[in-house]
Amino acid sequence: MTALAPTARFLQFIRFSHTVFAMPFALGAMVVAANGLPPLPLIVLIVVAMVFARTAAMTFNRLTDWELDQRNPRTSGRHRLLSRGAAIATCAVSSALFIATTWFINPLCFALSPVALGIVFFYSFTKRFTHAAQFFLGLALAVAPVGAWLAVTGSFAAPPLILAAAVFFWLAGFDTIYATQDYEIDRREGLKSMVVWLGIPAALRAAQLFHALTWLLLAAFGWSAGLGPAYFVALALILGLLVYEHRVARTLDVAAINAAFFQSNAWIGVVFVAGTFLDRLA
Repeated sequence: MTALAPTARFLQFIRFSHTVFAMPFALGAMVVAANGLPPLPLIVLIVVAMVFARTAAMTFNRLTDWELDQRNPRTSGRHRLLSRGAAIATCAVSSALFIATTWFINPLCFALSPVALGIVFFYSFTKRFTHAAQFFLGLALAVAPVGAWLAVTGSFAAPPLILAAAVFFWLAGFDTIYATQDYEIDRREGLKSMVVWLGIPAALRAAQLFHALTWLLLAAFGWSAGLGPAYFVALALILGLLVYEHRVARTLDVAAINAAFFQSNAWIGVVFVAGTFLDRLA
């Protein structure tokens, strides 16, 4: 076993690669709020805060689902990647470092940092009592663009709230698709989700509606923020990626859904941030 193996196991445990889902929307909100690039120290602080918050949220989720994950064939290997004690320590340290990082950003971000942690932690409990669990995951990631905007401006505004709503429905949609893989295990364990409530066909139709709302809200964000042609070209590409994702989802092929889940949604984030950066920096 190489010296890098523990790091690799840790990154796999927290699904570090999934950072590509929330980070682009935070960075896009950042450049729009600053009308360009903010000072480098602030960029670093925003990125570091995002990484700490996500690490804390993911380890908290792993801890709350520790026994459930071991009974799910899809997730049964997760607990072997990191000990429970190490996960608790990681969650605590990441939470503290997230709050500490916001102290260096501005007073409003620091004051709201415990609220942000509370939102992202609360999601981990929701599938035990509500079929709207996917909405709470959407809310958890919707915090990212608002936080980045507040980091730059220190005040609320309409564009980041519209973007947060787009992220909310985007996450709710693709997590509904992803949850089709756990339909049987969730029913057996008495867990709740949009898929358990509606059944797979109706849940996939709901995901289509959520993603239609996502696209409309992304267009509204571009209009409200005064973005130009580069952004709206990116928006057309995002529409194509969403259509592709739903075509794959209809096959109910688990391997294909896994690939579409990561690839399509990762590319949506990349295209979004490219559109905003080209508009504000070109």
